[in-house]
Amino acid sequence: MAQMGRPRQFDRDHAIEQALHLFWEQGYEATSLSQLKSSIGGGISAPSFYAAFGSKEALFHECAQRYLSKYAIVSEPLWDTTLSPRDAIETMLRASAKMQCERGHPKGCMVALGVMSAPSPENAAVTQALTQSRARTRAGIKACVERGIANGELAADTDISSVATVFDSFLTGISTLVRDGVGLRVINTAITSIMSAWDAQQRPARTR
Repeated sequence: MAQMGRPRQFDRDHAIEQALHLFWEQGYEATSLSQLKSSIGGGISAPSFYAAFGSKEALFHECAQRYLSKYAIVSEPLWDTTLSPRDAIETMLRASAKMQCERGHPKGCMVALGVMSAPSPENAAVTQALTQSRARTRAGIKACVERGIANGELAADTDISSVATVFDSFLTGISTLVRDGVGLRVINTAITSIMSAWDAQQRPARTR
């Protein structure tokens, strides 16, 4: 009697990367188990999938953590106090735009797009890590504005929340622009323009 062949092994690290791309492109709710199995490859069965990853939700969490550690680091300049507050925000915006436009992975930002990844209330907890990442970036932008006021770069009466929201909303909007085919050159030019919102808040120079 012929023995049944063993299921073909798959590279788990590669499987996580493939699943990440699928979640990044489509979101959590729109991605089906069959699509995940197909992207992973190797003819993996449903039982093997669950044995390897636990569940679709657990796999998404693992993919989200990989995204945050590998791609979302573009927001780290916000916390770099060796940069001026203005430079920190501009560096972050340009790094994010470059990453979102790169080849080799889906366009846009998974963190920004995560707000639409699991819109159903019952799945809100699934994308909590992405929600927290957006909140951290928002806090980083606000911290830059506060630091700009503290060091005298910005006027003392600068509306912190309003100025921070200008840059936060621009950052979030980059994902939609990139998905619609807007290129990096155009976005970088727009970044140069949006930085005028910072300059408009600068403390007036003293006159002699």
